[in-house]
Amino acid sequence: MPHSAEALFAPVYINRLRLPNRIVMAPMTRAASPDGVPGPDVAAYYRRRAEGGVGLIVTEGTWIPHPVAGFTPRVPRFYGEDALAGWRRVCEDVHAAGGRICPQLWHVGACLSPGDAPASGVVAVSPSGIGRPAGTPARAMTEADINAVTEAYAQAAGHAKTLGFDGIEIHAAHGYLIDQFFNPATNHRTDAYGGDITRRTRFAAGIVREIRRRTAPDFPIVLRYSQWKLHDYEAKPFKSPTELAEFLAPLVEAGVDAFHCSTRRYWQPEFEGSPLNLAGWTKRLTGLPTITVGSVTLANELMSGLPQADTTGIDDLLERLTREEFDLVAVGRALIANPSWAAIIRSGELHQLQPFDSRTLSSLV
Repeated sequence: MPHSAEALFAPVYINRLRLPNRIVMAPMTRAASPDGVPGPDVAAYYRRRAEGGVGLIVTEGTWIPHPVAGFTPRVPRFYGEDALAGWRRVCEDVHAAGGRICPQLWHVGACLSPGDAPASGVVAVSPSGIGRPAGTPARAMTEADINAVTEAYAQAAGHAKTLGFDGIEIHAAHGYLIDQFFNPATNHRTDAYGGDITRRTRFAAGIVREIRRRTAPDFPIVLRYSQWKLHDYEAKPFKSPTELAEFLAPLVEAGVDAFHCSTRRYWQPEFEGSPLNLAGWTKRLTGLPTITVGSVTLANELMSGLPQADTTGIDDLLERLTREEFDLVAVGRALIANPSWAAIIRSGELHQLQPFDSRTLSSLV
């Protein structure tokens, strides 16, 4: 193994969960679960990445048990006997391969992807009735809605623990429901869930506390957040380290164990005057483990529409990891193209990496 890659293959802990290395499979929607039920092909897909040496797998986003959590029927559910049986097999197969795995729990709110549409008569929910893209019908959440969604997240986390998963990740990024509360552009509430940064974080903190209460003190809770949004790549709700610290503090107090800091390009500084990226700032401000992500070993931009991406080196990534700017590295599209990405990096034979081709998104390989 090249000396420069040693830091990537050192063990690390999230809460009491020991991971054998710093490589995380990033959550990537595959929409390959008919009626929301993950089949044997989904289990095999994740098992191949565990066999390839990934330290932690974070699954694609999964719908929590709430009536309007999501509107794409082939995205897997994390509720119902049939779907949970499928997830049990996924978990068992990954563990049999020596891997660790967490489901990502997801509610889209009123942030719809192209092609998504609620059924006739169904209206999406959001903090203030604001939908994305603009014009998406939505209604403002009542306190009863907030309590129901909190309960749904806690139920899903409880299912994960019962099935033997190694923790959970809360999807609070990219403009989806929880992130809609964080963002002043979509949260115009005047009650306890809107206003200053701390109040806009209250919804997420309540979800974290209830998950902690319903699972265990040592059950890892990861929270994924971002500045950028699905419909606004330039969004920046937290414009300074001071504002970011105000945002993070209630989440740490509620019980988050690690932060998954989503950026489009991991190498870009988050704030002027410092080379730290979002994960670097989050670690500095909280002292908790952080996961960096964003075009690792890929040259093209996220969602650029390009059919292929060339592989790139990772010297800068390894240097940042060695100096402990962040603790873990999430790999997305490169792991779709290269199930053995970790093993290839460990060998130092980066020329073996295959370029990502968007056509691979149409099947599980």
